Amino acid sequence: MQTNFTAQQLADPHMAASEKILRTCVHCGFCTATCPTYLLLGDELDSPRGRIYQIKDMLEGGKAASAEVVKHVDRCLSCLSCMTTCPSGVHYMHLVDHARAHIEETYRRPLHDRLVRALLARILPYPNRFRLAMLAATLGRPLKPLVGLLPRVGNRLAAMLDLAPARLPNRSVGEKPGTFPAEGAKRGRVAMLRGCAQSVLAPEYNEAAIRLLTRHGIEVVQADDGCCGALVHHMGREEQGKAFARKAIDVWLEEHRRGELDAILVTASGCGTTIKDYGFMFRDEPAYAQKAATVAGLAKDVTEYVLALDLPPPARESDLVVAYHSACSMQHGQQLRTEPKAVLKRAGYIVKDVPEGHICCGSAGTYNILQPEIATRLRERKVGNIERVKPDVIAAGNIGCITQIGHGTSIPIVHTVELLDWATGGPMPPSLEGRLPVLEAAE
Repeated sequence: MQTNFTAQQLADPHMAASEKILRTCVHCGFCTATCPTYLLLGDELDSPRGRIYQIKDMLEGGKAASAEVVKHVDRCLSCLSCMTTCPSGVHYMHLVDHARAHIEETYRRPLHDRLVRALLARILPYPNRFRLAMLAATLGRPLKPLVGLLPRVGNRLAAMLDLAPARLPNRSVGEKPGTFPAEGAKRGRVAMLRGCAQSVLAPEYNEAAIRLLTRHGIEVVQADDGCCGALVHHMGREEQGKAFARKAIDVWLEEHRRGELDAILVTASGCGTTIKDYGFMFRDEPAYAQKAATVAGLAKDVTEYVLALDLPPPARESDLVVAYHSACSMQHGQQLRTEPKAVLKRAGYIVKDVPEGHICCGSAGTYNILQPEIATRLRERKVGNIERVKPDVIAAGNIGCITQIGHGTSIPIVHTVELLDWATGGPMPPSLEGRLPVLEAAE
């Protein structure tokens, strides 16, 4: 793509990076075949190619974001399926992140939109606030029909109530900072992201990962890291996202200095994609560029790390049929397509691919709250494809996907690491209890 940025514009490193990305696009349109919003809406402006044209026009012209551009960029899930498809290597993720930051700086959203986004940014990344909000949502669920009637914000508030769990899990020992020693001969030492929303909604994921790793000789450290910054970063709140990231970087590197880490493990693939991109995020900050690159190099998805451990054969036999849902952040963001399935197969499960597995489920961070109608249509499409496989259970590696899909099907859905823990001597995942009677009887 030909560009006409001025030398003054290109002096801005963000603009220079985006201009380089724009020049790699050759207008081929392959991305339209795998873009969820284009498949649903059929509008060229809701395809990656269409958004690229709009972003180019906005940035190159030095324009403030318009309502029309904001509408179409907001509809983007950042699923990154287009990046997997693109033969030219267009780094759409960095381009759309820049566009969102530009929108945040130059566009004044309507009051109702600002309020909802501010609410999400001030609650979701903070576990204690989020826990209180989820308790309030549980109490407020009976009011959903009335909430849904509120003008402009009703559909979003109703989506929040829909996604809230019927009952919050108890606080977990795994939520707090601490060190979990290896059992037997120590084979390695890792840090594990505690995170924010997942630590409230599903602390059992990290608990399962800790049991699995310590049982196989890995010391696990949970530092006082908090949110990785992904949620607000993808809302265009660049500085808030960086503030979270800086704290996490400093905490992890302190642990690395205290005792060398083999890896920084993540059990939420959406967070993992962002952490692995810290090097790019801080490339122009002298105080953090090298530190961020070091952390990004250490970051691994938990299944990526477990695969390299070469675990012994499973402790229990299983003929459980598992439909593996590959989160977009896993397969497109981190380019991890075979690793989670490989460890599940090694653990004795029968693993089946989901038709149209490259298409997003509609979760996408806060997307299923901010764009609930599109997200619901994508969930229905995803659930329909999963149910065609007729699995006993669904496995995924991202809390957002698990929450989104779980609200659309009666098939139980668990985190991949829970199944690995169970197969190697850990307890049955809590969400499977009472739902797999034949297997429970064999325990």
